[in-house]
Amino acid sequence: MSDGGLTAWAYPLAESLLADALPRRWAHVQGVAARARTLAPILGADAELLEAAAVLHDIGYAPDLVKSGLHPLDGARYLREVAHADERVVRLVAHHSCAWMEAEARGLVAELGEFAHGAPELDDALCYCDMNTTPDGTPTNPIDRINEITSRYGPESLIGTFIRRAEPEILASTARVLERVAAVKRQPM
Repeated sequence: MSDGGLTAWAYPLAESLLADALPRRWAHVQGVAARARTLAPILGADAELLEAAAVLHDIGYAPDLVKSGLHPLDGARYLREVAHADERVVRLVAHHSCAWMEAEARGLVAELGEFAHGAPELDDALCYCDMNTTPDGTPTNPIDRINEITSRYGPESLIGTFIRRAEPEILASTARVLERVAAVKRQPM
């Protein structure tokens, strides 16, 4: 599939899996994709790739896709095995937002290892978009987002513990993306 068709393919797929079953999750991924579009100036040719991954990043929550309980893994496996997605999208979904830390907590490191990492700057960009978007799809900041996740799942839960452990890397990803955005804005036109 060419880059030109990635978003045209990704949106209806995500909608079919999330809109009816998980409308709030559908709102979230649309917000994450909207945030991804704002990063086009720093992504160049990878802008559409990031937007496609953004709208698909949480499909692993879809009731029919839940297998392992690690939504990045379940989503990536579906994209690879059923949807035959572009491998770059699959890798971004598999590793989004510090998935490796949640995989460790769930004992699924080897399984997540089925998927190679992609470009670090794209991993940062997807983490930035995800962690700067509320569950309802509106903009937020990573501190409030981490606090919301911790509150929703409980601080002692697997997710609450994982997200607090991931917080320094989430903040570092956000800082790296904002540095790239600032550098582009400083460039003469």
